[in-house]
Amino acid sequence: MAAKAAGPDVPDAQLIARCIVGDDRHAFAELVKRHQSAVRACLRKLTAGNHALADDLAQDTFVLAWRNLKSFRQEARFSTWLYRIATNCWLAYVRKRREALLGDRGDDVADDDTEEAGEPSLGGDHAAHTTMKIDLERAMALLSDAERAAIVQCYHNDLSHEEAAYVLGCPVGTVKTHVLRGKQKLKKALAAWAPSPST
Repeated sequence: MAAKAAGPDVPDAQLIARCIVGDDRHAFAELVKRHQSAVRACLRKLTAGNHALADDLAQDTFVLAWRNLKSFRQEARFSTWLYRIATNCWLAYVRKRREALLGDRGDDVADDDTEEAGEPSLGGDHAAHTTMKIDLERAMALLSDAERAAIVQCYHNDLSHEEAAYVLGCPVGTVKTHVLRGKQKLKKALAAWAPSPST
């Protein structure tokens, strides 16, 4: 039986049903095509701009999504479910890395930011934008894993506190606390970018 083409007008729920009922890999490929950019962007924020790691984790995310698609209960949007898997992949990576650093190379823990970005010249808007982006990535790296995850879900992925709680697997109040603390740290770290008070 030939697989039906999945155009952009076919809803995610129908594609998911095709995957579950008919083991339709073409339908899953369409789901990946629709959601991979958002998942990669989410992971790039979580990894503080490490594109190679984000792409590896995105691949792991979609492999896990394919394997666990039957467990998707549609209590949340498919994209929210994918964010949950992606966040769990990132947290698993962080735990493994921390264990490796503490187990083998405790004195090398500070080598997180080995790729120092050169100081861009401030000769124009593009340079200022680039500098701000670098500063934001560095500020995000200062947050705890929980704070960074909450900020990414609520501000980058534009999820409500309730949806972020689902993605992160924690109570709504905990998400709000992490967001508040994360915002305070970011405000302090990025104080130089605050608009100057009018004179």
